[in-house]
Amino acid sequence: MPAWGPPPLRPFGLVLHHDGSWTHEGIPIRNARVRAAFDRCVRFLAPEQLFVVQLGRFRGVIEVEEAAFFVRDFDPATGAIRLSDGTSETLDPDTLRVSPRDGAWLCTTKRSLAPAGLLARFSHAAWAELASALEGPEHAPRLRLAGRSVALPASFVGALEPGG
Repeated sequence: MPAWGPPPLRPFGLVLHHDGSWTHEGIPIRNARVRAAFDRCVRFLAPEQLFVVQLGRFRGVIEVEEAAFFVRDFDPATGAIRLSDGTSETLDPDTLRVSPRDGAWLCTTKRSLAPAGLLARFSHAAWAELASALEGPEHAPRLRLAGRSVALPASFVGALEPGG
């Protein structure tokens, strides 16, 4: 008698690119509803250390170029970030860094899934919201976050013009 459960995990040609675009077997996915569904359905399977897209019972391993999650919104009044999978959490400013790939801003999220956390990349809109909360001199900017002024990581200071 066959065992019931999710199908075996295996790659199926889906790639989440560093800029948030998706391709399947090298062909761009242009349908906005399909892309949005994939964004919402990205999951990290900690035991397997794999990223998958999970739609109902279907799960397929995806290739992730840089970050599997994208910061869609930042609220400086609360410090909350909204991620591409629909979840929200508080930004940890100590995890801000610049992508070596193209200068986009990244942060660490989802520490409950992986001790070191998982990368999230700021969208242009979220980057603009975060940049508008910076204060102080260029050589030592601080972040106005939930009503307090927070120092930025030394490695992040000076990299205020992202490419992403």
